[in-house]
Amino acid sequence: MVDDIDRVLDTPIGDRPDPDEFVRAAMRWHFGPGTGSPFWLARARTLDFDPLTDVKVVDDLALFPNVCDELRDVRAEDLVPRGYGEHPDVCGFFESGGTTGRPKRVVVLRDWFLRSQEWISTNLDAHGVPRGVNWLTLLPSGPHMAGYAYPRLARDRGGHGFSIDMDPRWARRLVSAGRAEDARDYSGHLLEQARDLLRSQDVGLLAITPPLLERLAADDELTDLVRAKVKAVIWVGTHMDADTRDLLGGEVFPGVRLIGCFGSTMMMHSCAQRVTEDAGEVVFDPPSPYITFRVVDPDSGRPVAHGGRGQVVVNHVSRSFLLPNNLDRDEATRVPGPRGQVGDSLADVAPVQVFDGEAVVEGVY
Repeated sequence: MVDDIDRVLDTPIGDRPDPDEFVRAAMRWHFGPGTGSPFWLARARTLDFDPLTDVKVVDDLALFPNVCDELRDVRAEDLVPRGYGEHPDVCGFFESGGTTGRPKRVVVLRDWFLRSQEWISTNLDAHGVPRGVNWLTLLPSGPHMAGYAYPRLARDRGGHGFSIDMDPRWARRLVSAGRAEDARDYSGHLLEQARDLLRSQDVGLLAITPPLLERLAADDELTDLVRAKVKAVIWVGTHMDADTRDLLGGEVFPGVRLIGCFGSTMMMHSCAQRVTEDAGEVVFDPPSPYITFRVVDPDSGRPVAHGGRGQVVVNHVSRSFLLPNNLDRDEATRVPGPRGQVGDSLADVAPVQVFDGEAVVEGVY
């Protein structure tokens, strides 16, 4: 059911298709009666604009309401575009970590998953991350996309993936209930499993959340094991401030590549930090026009100046999924993107303290 005129949606990420042509093609696909998802076809009837005629350029994605909260209750199958036919190749229905309330769900189709994985892998190559090594992943598992994607990335890059079960919702529940000691015990339980794997197995890359990495760095044996075996550490999820990065990269794990990745379930992707000679700067560039960022004043919705702080708005536009104008739970410094990129890049990403009137609790992620 794919029209030749909309083949631009299949352009490899690195080829950077014309962004406005890309967006118009996405509107035809997601709001065409034979190709759009039941969710968006029904939602279109409630909009006060026509996506087929009014959304002509990337900036017009701001016309859409933020529908993220609706993803807590929508039937997951209704998110699959009809254009994929009766037997779509679904990798899985994945859920958010519950930081801002009940989990939200997305569908990840095989074509987008492979495209996203290839882009991440290319960025890791640019950072000098070796191929052919085994990965140890301490990231949310179960219904979470990270636990699905990272072990497969290890395999795609010629290694094997060791993983440990992590339930971020349980850790957040403990923290929210004031059970700090129980939360600490849970983190210790995760690291003890990592200790066993690092002692007994060949591990060349560690993918881990910043809170767990900081606790690992306080354990002499675990630190020695990472220094002896691991060539690169990818920190994923919550923020890491510059002082902590300097300490971990320069003193605790000298010679080990320390690389940040910024992603989320709603983004359906993870952006490795920009390759730069400035070791103190961590900037995230999205694979536009598939994913674009805006950094805005949360009260006015207007972009902040370059170098200013604001809340992150994320657009995901692909053949497999549409989620525009999503006000993220993170804030960042607005940075100009590299040549050819649409929208903003991000630096100094950190979670907001309050989101939708609720305190943001991070726990282990």
